[in-house]
Amino acid sequence: MRIVVDANVPAAQTCFGELGEVIRLPGREIDAAALREADALVVRSITRVDEALLAHVERLRFVGTCTIGTDHVDEQALVERDIAFASAPGCNAEAVVDYVLGSLATLAERQDWQLTERRVGIVGVGNVGGRLQERLSAMGIDCLACDPPRVEAEGIEGEGLAGFEDLDALIDECDVLCLHTPLVTEGPHPTHHLLDARRIAALAPGCVLLNAGRGDCVDGQALRQRLAGQGDVTAVLDVWEHEPAIDTGLADLAAIATPHVAGYSLDGKLRGTHRIYRALARHVGLPARLTLADLAPPPPVTRLVLDAGLGPEEALRLCLRTVHDVRRDHDSLHREAYRQGMAKGFDACRAAYPLRREFATLEIELSVESRKLAPLLRGAGFRVTTA
Repeated sequence: MRIVVDANVPAAQTCFGELGEVIRLPGREIDAAALREADALVVRSITRVDEALLAHVERLRFVGTCTIGTDHVDEQALVERDIAFASAPGCNAEAVVDYVLGSLATLAERQDWQLTERRVGIVGVGNVGGRLQERLSAMGIDCLACDPPRVEAEGIEGEGLAGFEDLDALIDECDVLCLHTPLVTEGPHPTHHLLDARRIAALAPGCVLLNAGRGDCVDGQALRQRLAGQGDVTAVLDVWEHEPAIDTGLADLAAIATPHVAGYSLDGKLRGTHRIYRALARHVGLPARLTLADLAPPPPVTRLVLDAGLGPEEALRLCLRTVHDVRRDHDSLHREAYRQGMAKGFDACRAAYPLRREFATLEIELSVESRKLAPLLRGAGFRVTTA
């Protein structure tokens, strides 16, 4: 069996090598010619698996995406060709939540406000948004949620949630607005330009808009005009319209601009790889012998000891940045865009993304004097022990 795999999929040879011959290619170079002799295809989000890609492919019988989202895959085209499909919902959700917390903590430090005193609106309460709400609530941060499809499916209260509000209510009532919606272009709840010019104009001065869902859910031109004109809101953008050739002017105006890497933890990527490996093994009738534990190396920092002397948010920032400092990703995008141009620089950052682990890999040991930090740090996702 010949398996074409995106070069950014970690542990690909280890996992898929026992199932067949592995051909690794950059995601944007996977085309119909590359798939002419392929039996299986494993991608990430930058490869569009659609009619154009599949039109002249005959042998392909399995497609897997090591990602939460599937809007880059035309599932109907796969069904029509009797090609099996698998995705990895939730695989990098923890990493995206890590990114959100790190970004908000960075802004709080820069702009001199307290994260724990802000109200956060979460738009899209699925794998990512649901985990974000759980962590923020455990940290003592007030949250409101908006998810019309869940309201329709579950009723207004929603299992395990305090309730849902509509998007305009979140815009009116929240200090921070976090978007975690899939891209939906049809049906009763489309999300393309969900934040359109009207809603962007309605954002209150001082509001933080964070998008780590899909770039097309925000009208980038309208957001750029708001940032360049009034300049009274803050944008954190990890996803963009027209990736990788994103709007350089918008990237320059964003307080934190990163190249679609919110979910790029090693742990999240390995979960995605392992899920697709298991799906492909089932598809061909072979056992999946490898476990996720077989793939993950030990983290570079396993334990941090905190004694007295740090305030809660200072301690939180220290722990967050011990694992992942989002400022590095922001600086990397601007540096590579300057060197190579935005499109090439954007992809270069993703292809050479440095090792990043998740907050749960770090144990925080608190002294007697610092025990009061336990709820905040445990809520943020760290493993906390007390003396």
